[in-house]
Amino acid sequence: MMALAESIERLEAMPEFLDTAVEVVSQQDLRWRPSPGQFSLVEHACHLRDLEREGYLVRVRRMIEEKMPALEPFDGTAVARERDYLSQDARLAAQQFAAARREVTGLLAPLTPADLARAATFGGKRVTFGELVAMMVEHDREHREEIEDLMDSIERR
Repeated sequence: MMALAESIERLEAMPEFLDTAVEVVSQQDLRWRPSPGQFSLVEHACHLRDLEREGYLVRVRRMIEEKMPALEPFDGTAVARERDYLSQDARLAAQQFAAARREVTGLLAPLTPADLARAATFGGKRVTFGELVAMMVEHDREHREEIEDLMDSIERR
């Protein structure tokens, strides 16, 4: 598992990456899906915003405040469908994601090794705070790759 400082650095880089992607494409391309079932750029921005605010921020707070909390899942596919991400403002979603991410990384920065060893249950399994942070980093990596592929597909069109 990578050090907390490196994890925070990677987490802090994601909002700028998303903001840059959102800024360089046309309004039309923000809503373009490379294939059915894949997110458009606006959907990525909205998903990242909502997961950060309603998933990760809540989980981080609970891991700080509670002993062995049961962390709730976040069904990103269902939320995307219910909230009609395609009709939303990608730039605003990216800004809101950045604000929520700043809040999350602010909560993570003072954690100690003992804090990172604290546990919760998530998806029926025991996870440590450190593992939760690693999940966040991995989720960002996956979305970064998907957004890079999406941007390449937009350029090739």
